[in-house]
Amino acid sequence: MQKKSRKVKEAIQGKAHVNIGKQGITENVIREIERRLDDEEVIKVRVLRSFKRASGREIEDIAEEVAEKVNARVVDVRGNVFVLVKIKSRRK
Repeated sequence: MQKKSRKVKEAIQGKAHVNIGKQGITENVIREIERRLDDEEVIKVRVLRSFKRASGREIEDIAEEVAEKVNARVVDVRGNVFVLVKIKSRRK
């Protein structure tokens, strides 16, 4: 298992940066997550139980879908919360 960086540890312990509510994974939510990742590189996202219950999906599936849409990596999942780290693009 890879050692967690200081930024990841702080995100895990801090408050969620973005909430995914009963409307689900909308374009506005994706834009907000992208904006936050650009600013902070590591963010915490909370999935409200109303969306999880309505969609019938597991938190891991939701986290992977969001990560794929925003070009990020899921580094931690706990309860209804997950932490994303921005994937840095390689320059040639």
